[in-house]
Amino acid sequence: MSFQNRTGAPLPQGLIDQAAHIGPDQMSRREFLTLASAFGASSATAYALLGSAKPVAAQTAASSAGGVVRIQQEVRALKDPRLFDWPQIANFTRGWLEYLVTYENDGTFKPALLESWEISEDAKTYTLNVRQGVRWNNGDAFTAQDVARNITGWCARDLAGNSMAGRFATLIDPATDRALDGAIEVVDDHTVRLNLPKADISLIPGMADYPAAIVHKSFDPATMLENPVGTGPYLPVDLQVGTRGVLMRNEDHSWWNDGNGAWMDRIEFIDFGTDPAVWARAAKAGEVDMTYSVDGEYADLIGATEGWVKNDVISMSTVVVRPNQLAEVGGQMPYADPRVRRAIAMAVDNEVLLELGNGGHGRTAENHHIGPAHPEYTDIGLPPHDPRGALALLQEAGMEGFEMEVHTIDDLWRKNTTDAVVAQLRDAGFQAKTTIVPGSIYWDNWDKFPFSATDWNHRPLGVQIWALAYRSGEAWNEFGYANPDFDAILDEALGTLDLNKRRALVERGERILQEDAVTLQPYWRSLANHTVEGLLGGAHHISFEIRPAELRWT
Repeated sequence: MSFQNRTGAPLPQGLIDQAAHIGPDQMSRREFLTLASAFGASSATAYALLGSAKPVAAQTAASSAGGVVRIQQEVRALKDPRLFDWPQIANFTRGWLEYLVTYENDGTFKPALLESWEISEDAKTYTLNVRQGVRWNNGDAFTAQDVARNITGWCARDLAGNSMAGRFATLIDPATDRALDGAIEVVDDHTVRLNLPKADISLIPGMADYPAAIVHKSFDPATMLENPVGTGPYLPVDLQVGTRGVLMRNEDHSWWNDGNGAWMDRIEFIDFGTDPAVWARAAKAGEVDMTYSVDGEYADLIGATEGWVKNDVISMSTVVVRPNQLAEVGGQMPYADPRVRRAIAMAVDNEVLLELGNGGHGRTAENHHIGPAHPEYTDIGLPPHDPRGALALLQEAGMEGFEMEVHTIDDLWRKNTTDAVVAQLRDAGFQAKTTIVPGSIYWDNWDKFPFSATDWNHRPLGVQIWALAYRSGEAWNEFGYANPDFDAILDEALGTLDLNKRRALVERGERILQEDAVTLQPYWRSLANHTVEGLLGGAHHISFEIRPAELRWT
């Protein structure tokens, strides 16, 4: 049998060969589906490579057009999508700003504003086939020039806070911090070719991440509410940060996907703050129709409320409780000393953090931010837990009298996790305290605190996370971490198609991150949200996406 991508081009033989060695366990199959669909295989083809048919979706009642849905979610200020640092921002703008590619809960990638794509055998040439017939809501045609312009903007490393530059670092000239000459080629009005100087398997997954929203040439972040030009079916009509955001269906725009979505007349995002007890009361009182994401006992409590459905998903979402190696505290840089960081890791038991921080809902992690659902994962074991040795190491560093202040947002699971870290540090003889900050302060300073807790979304590839968070100098490197040996391993892994070779490289990187004690990354989260009976399209997405166009009433 010949296996081809969506355009009829053959898939890389190495990828086809790998399919024959995939075991029956769901994790192995998911890993392969992610990689095969990233190389342009349709979901049906990817499943066929595994010798099985794509599961048939359960039949549901017919959708009815019209209506309003109210969603509990934090409502945050808008900015340039390249600077989006929380998925809640993108969930609102997703009403009118769409994506080239989407990532699905089964691990596959689907074309959106792209119709298809091809990747060469050596992963150095990407051919992007732009969907024809798409128009911006101001009447302009959507073309390859729009795609090329957005990718060029993603490569602007000199834009402070642009995390897309980390996703597209292979295309960036280090001498200019801009896209390499000739790297982004417009072949014709519906074709863009990316010419990479070295292989990189992570670009398609990067296009599906929430800061990769596609904007019009007239886009200005200062006027994005007043001039909401996009390709999507909704328009923003109200935004009050911390209170409410409202989308209305754009009746004047012929959406390219008409008939397959945009059923709701009005979608309201309502901000009830960070206390899940308030969310539970709102659900019971009928003030909302859907929750964003709820953890621990409140996930079960809302799920048990009459008329509500609990939606679970397995994820590589997590929390890091990390010291920043570049932070200055009292005229010194306490966390630049690896002995201090190792002492912190040795003092803390990740299994305890899972139990106390997230009610045991999840799986223990190993402090290197790659997990069992990532294709590259190798189990290297938990870091050693030795409170007595931790205090001795802290004393050796001359820091036993230093008080560690750990910042956390005022919610449930992140606060509980941070409290559990601080309690274990104290039990080991450290001086430590928790400082709780309101959401507005936390959201604006998440990457600046000397020592703090931050949640991280699921990403399809482990090397994606490393490129965003742990590579030297990246916008989302909140750890202040810079290790040339680690960077070299990551660069090689990003360009390695062979999964076994990439796994061997990543294992070395896992050990480096664990040995350098870059962070406490204690567990992987089980996620849940809720929808009222009769609401479809709102089940929890593995990457916290809410897709307005998919919401519908039966």
